[in-house]
Amino acid sequence: MPQDKLNIQLCNLTEKYYGQIEALMDEAYPDLGGAWPLHTITRLIEEFPEGQIGVIDSDELVGIALTVQVDYQRFSNPHVYEDIVDSNDDVKNNPEGDALYGLDVVIKSSHRGLRLGRRLYDARKELCRQYNLRAILAGGRIPNYHQHAETLTPAQYIEQVSRRAIYDPILTFQLANEFQVKRLMRKYLPEDEKSVGYATLLEWNNILFEPIDTVLHTPKHIVRVGAVQWQMRAISSYEELVAQVEFFVDTVSDYQSDFIVFPEFFNAPLMGLSNMYQQKDAVLFLAGYTEKLRDHMSKLAIEYNANIITGSMPLNENGHLYNVSYLCHRSGQIDEQRKIHVTPHEKRDLIIQGGSDLRVFETDAGRVGILICYDVEFPELGRILAEQEADILFVPFWTDTKNSYLRVRHCAQARAIENECYVVIAGSVGNLPQVEALDVQYSQSAVLSPSDFPFPHDSVLAEATPNTEMLLFADLDMSKLKILHSEGTVRNLRDRRLDVYQVKYLGGE
Repeated sequence: MPQDKLNIQLCNLTEKYYGQIEALMDEAYPDLGGAWPLHTITRLIEEFPEGQIGVIDSDELVGIALTVQVDYQRFSNPHVYEDIVDSNDDVKNNPEGDALYGLDVVIKSSHRGLRLGRRLYDARKELCRQYNLRAILAGGRIPNYHQHAETLTPAQYIEQVSRRAIYDPILTFQLANEFQVKRLMRKYLPEDEKSVGYATLLEWNNILFEPIDTVLHTPKHIVRVGAVQWQMRAISSYEELVAQVEFFVDTVSDYQSDFIVFPEFFNAPLMGLSNMYQQKDAVLFLAGYTEKLRDHMSKLAIEYNANIITGSMPLNENGHLYNVSYLCHRSGQIDEQRKIHVTPHEKRDLIIQGGSDLRVFETDAGRVGILICYDVEFPELGRILAEQEADILFVPFWTDTKNSYLRVRHCAQARAIENECYVVIAGSVGNLPQVEALDVQYSQSAVLSPSDFPFPHDSVLAEATPNTEMLLFADLDMSKLKILHSEGTVRNLRDRRLDVYQVKYLGGE
């Protein structure tokens, strides 16, 4: 096309351009179904008009860039195309999102080579700055990968493209426009045979982004939890146990976990420092360390920027023993949850009594509840916490045999399903032959989910190797809980027959 005949300008798309948009998309995507229907483009224009940008040459539309707002935390992690565009071609725009997501950039074949794509990308970047958004994200096809799939893995292909040893019409262009490949996404668009179903997650960061208070206090959509499957071992001093605790906190924090959970009575090795033979006396000795250890773990929560569920510890309060779990917030705040149901062994031999207060704790990463071991076997407690809108239940436990463990595990799974929440269970392994009644443990820590299509088929997000000291990590998608509550295949919380039965909390201490 003669250069003196061009009259290039940017515009915001309106519905009147649909016929030309349809022609552009049909030309660009003949192998992927062609253009989106009118209702999709109309909805994009209505919900986010500034994000739908066109290039016109005189009166002819020769290029488009379609864009939505999304939540950065959600879409900077692995996802698939249908998380953005569903099977009805409805595009999901989030007007409260803190990032842009690039859907399509299409240039008419007659106008390629004029750097119009770069002009559209620059317009998107300026929009991101004007809206004070964190970044631009995109799921990028790699359409030349099928030519190299027999000799290169997707990661090797991406590396070769980044070194310009191979040309890819999409990835090469995106890299040239300051986008970085954050990760490889599998089965992003399964019908994309040229990309063999793969895509890159690309990101351009807005270096002028300035967080505002409302963003800082927005609940997280992806929450990372770390569970410590703790090895019981003999120790020679309190300092040795504290060093072991800090090792795990340090390690888990390296993975930027929002929560770290320890098992019930993880501090039991301290009883080996006493010469007490009676179990009650040994537990009273152990309780003498509780406040000191709690305060130290609170200090670690601040230093390592992670909320710590301290397993549980015995608390001596005016001569009465309680089994208590502390939530040490990374802000420095400390909350506590006392075990409500004590086992016959705790009642008979350790002289521990049950608490009566139960509540959900507000944290910077969601609303959480704590049920210590035996408490998770009573469905009323989980239901009361669910009615207080708990997102995550933490269950520190100690069990000596596999059948004891399975009671906790199966009941925890039931709590996740019936209350539509995540449940994290953490136990201890190993043995303490020098401590009466705590000589063996059995554990397989796990992160459990509700049971529906957005979650794993077996409702297990992660689980540890049985009876092996290790760390367990999982990312909890809070947006999936919200969808489940309103659109689940079954809706246990919404479908309760409160006209027939109710669970009533009578109050606490």
